Amino acid sequence: MLRTSFQGVARLVRHKALYRSPCLLPRVHLASAFGSSTESLVARFCPEKTDLKDYALPNASWCSDMLSLYQKFLEKTKSGGWIKLPSFKSNRDHIQGLKLPFGLETASDKQDWRLFTRSIQLEGQGYEYVIFFHPSEKKSVCLFQPGPYLEGAPGFAHGGSLAALMDETYSKTAYLAGEGLFTLSLNIKFKNLIPVGSLAVLDIQVEKIEDQKLYMSCIAQSRDKQTVYAKSSGKEICSLSLGCLPLPHPQQRGGKMRAKSQILSWSLGLLGVGMLLARDMDEEKGNKVRITQPATQDSLK
Repeated sequence: MLRTSFQGVARLVRHKALYRSPCLLPRVHLASAFGSSTESLVARFCPEKTDLKDYALPNASWCSDMLSLYQKFLEKTKSGGWIKLPSFKSNRDHIQGLKLPFGLETASDKQDWRLFTRSIQLEGQGYEYVIFFHPSEKKSVCLFQPGPYLEGAPGFAHGGSLAALMDETYSKTAYLAGEGLFTLSLNIKFKNLIPVGSLAVLDIQVEKIEDQKLYMSCIAQSRDKQTVYAKSSGKEICSLSLGCLPLPHPQQRGGKMRAKSQILSWSLGLLGVGMLLARDMDEEKGNKVRITQPATQDSLK
C-alpha cells in the first residue's frame, strides 16, 4: 500500500503536478473550500440570471411520461423541498471558480467545451434528461429519455449511456451535498433494456459517509416501478479541500524555504489520498479473492 502511495506521488512529481497543485487537507468539506454551505453551493450551481442555454427544459421530443413527471416535480420545487438543476453545455459554466486538485488544470485554446452527456445537440437524438435535487435529504431524481444516437441493441439504449448518466448524476449529487466531486468506483448490474424514446427514472440516494468516502446508490426503473433497468452503487471522494494556494517564487522573501515546506505538505497530503485509494483497491482485491475462493467441504456443511 505504501509503495503504491509513493508511486502515485512520484508520478505527480514527474508531471510537475505538485508544483502547481492545490493543498489537499483531509476532513475539510468541499463546501468549506468555498467558505459556503450546501445552500450556497446550490446557488452557485443554479444561477438565477444567466444567458446560458439550459438543456434541461422540455422540448418537442419529450415523451408524455417525461413531460408529466417533469411537471409533477416542478410543482414540488414551489414548496422549497426539491430544486430543478439547470444543465449547461459544460460543467465549467456551473462551477466557475472551482480549482481542481491533483494539477488537473488544462491549458488549451479550444473554447467549445462540452459535457459528455450534452455533446449531442440535436433535440431528442441523444441524452434528454433533467435532474431534481433535494438539499436537506441529499438525494436526486433524474428523468432520462435516451435518443436513437444512444442505441445499443436495435431499438434499445446502450448500457454505457445509462452508466454515463448515473455517473454524472452521482457527481452532481455529491457536489451539491457539499461532500465530494470525483467518482472512485461505479458498479452496475443491468436488469432490463431501456427502449429508445421511453422514460427511465433514476433515484439516487446517499447511503453513508465513511472514511472520507461518500457511498451512493441508484436504481433506474420505469415510471410505474414495474420494470427495473439497472441498479448501481458508487463511491465519491469526499472531505477534501479544493482550495488552490500559489507557490511562492524562490527569489521572494524566504520563498525557497516556503516552497520546500509547501511541496512537503502537498506531498504528504497526496500521500494520504494515495493511501486511501490503495487501501480501497486492496479491499476490492480481498473481496474478489473471498468471492472466487472455492468452497471447502467444511464450508458446505
